[in-house]
Amino acid sequence: MSESAFLILFLAVVAAMGIVPFLLRRFNIPAVISLLLVGILIGPTGIGIDLVGMLSRALSFLGDPNLPDVAAHTQRHFMSFIDSLGALGLMLLMALAGMEADFKLIRSTRKPVIALSVLTFIIPAAAGYFVYWHFRPDDLPGKLLYASLFASHSVGIVFPVVRELKLTRTRFGAAVLISTVITDIASIILLAVSLQLYRQRAGVSHMVGRHTLSIFDHWGDALLSNTFIPVFLLIVLAYLALSLFCVNKAGTWLMRRFHPGEDMLILILLLVILVTVLIGELFGINLVVGAFIAGLGLSKVIAERSRVVFKRFESIGYGFLIPFLFVSIGMKTDFSVFAATGGAGWKIVCFTVIGLVLSKMFSGWLAMRISGFTSGYGVAAGLMTVPQLSATLAAAAIGREQGLLDGTFFNAIIILSVVTTLPVPTLVRVAIRSFGLTFHVAPYRIPEVVKDEELL
Repeated sequence: MSESAFLILFLAVVAAMGIVPFLLRRFNIPAVISLLLVGILIGPTGIGIDLVGMLSRALSFLGDPNLPDVAAHTQRHFMSFIDSLGALGLMLLMALAGMEADFKLIRSTRKPVIALSVLTFIIPAAAGYFVYWHFRPDDLPGKLLYASLFASHSVGIVFPVVRELKLTRTRFGAAVLISTVITDIASIILLAVSLQLYRQRAGVSHMVGRHTLSIFDHWGDALLSNTFIPVFLLIVLAYLALSLFCVNKAGTWLMRRFHPGEDMLILILLLVILVTVLIGELFGINLVVGAFIAGLGLSKVIAERSRVVFKRFESIGYGFLIPFLFVSIGMKTDFSVFAATGGAGWKIVCFTVIGLVLSKMFSGWLAMRISGFTSGYGVAAGLMTVPQLSATLAAAAIGREQGLLDGTFFNAIIILSVVTTLPVPTLVRVAIRSFGLTFHVAPYRIPEVVKDEELL
């Protein structure tokens, strides 16, 4: 792909990302939804204009004439670039979520965090298990995989909604966010168990997943024995504890040796986050978890020393990378699966969507009621756990790739992600307004005055 073609494509995408959300602001459409709509409109989704494809074909004269299909080559490489920016955006989004955490607030939300983590994992996981059991009663690995898909949350949607509604410094917002991450960790463990059980039953080679970074997909069969589950659980717990400790110590050491306004400090802290995420990926732990733990390790350091560092990360994230996350998600949405799903497929889709929405709503409502919140807060919390996006789609893709999930169930998950992601931010706002919910914001102590020139 030539530099000129890349610049024109990038200019077109950035222009759409700036103009469309600006025009939709007057209709009070949340920023997350606006960016998703941008991706749907400009991507090869089946209902959009496929802006990238159109421009790739129009700019084919700028490419290498020796290539058999210049337009396809340009489009493929540009989409890969957008996906990479989206992955970095997701990583920074979760790191910011961890940085915004307040340990005092975490301690005060212990009861709702425990209730939400346990109930929004167990009840949806059971619903997913029985939905799959209804169609494939003899497939235990498939039932466990579907349970993990139902149990997972979409932190990439939950945190922007919590932040946009200014709930990050409230007991409600902190409880929802922290429990979402905990539930995702549990769903990752259940996903690993289902895949391992499938491999043992089907005699599938461990090298099926050799394109991943996980050591469990590369090492010999000695690791793929009955001891895998407890070993993997211990590795996850050790990773969480060591990462939290090491990142905190590294952040403290760096903050003592650099001025908060120095650009080099931001680069080195980004390196710390990236290394933490990469180590997690080596052990099969999703980057969502690694980035959040890295941010959590830095949160106390930043809160005690300077908010300038957080503001700089926030500018990089929300000003550039994070919007590409939602645009890339929208561009990858495939509406053609609606037409491809037959009669039996639609039954699976209906069971999947209804089962997940009801189980998520009920578990969120029940957890908040047990924790002493009113029903209105329970409905809002339940709605926030409904979206199924990046983690769910990634897990479903892994299951399909390794033969554990067939095309019909995979299409059902894609449709699920579409119908649960787009309306939720708006529905949460409606619920808060309808129930007249109010949120007490905990005070945030800023240790020093932030001068405008320090942010430059």
